[in-house]
Amino acid sequence: MREVEIRDESIRLGQLLKLADLVDDGGEAKEVLARGLVEVNGEVETRRGRQLLPGDTVTLGGETVTVSPRPA
Repeated sequence: MREVEIRDESIRLGQLLKLADLVDDGGEAKEVLARGLVEVNGEVETRRGRQLLPGDTVTLGGETVTVSPRPA
């Protein structure tokens, strides 16, 4: 599992998938979400706009990333 640092208090799921290099673009993010291939904190998530907070985990294709705050 690896960490992905975010600069704000939260990040949308579609943005995180791109930031973590789990997808190449927004279109691919929309597709994997629609197919039910993404899990947030162990549960299938289909909303690209889902807000993620530090500590949340996102899994796609056997790879899991954890959202963490960027140190000040």
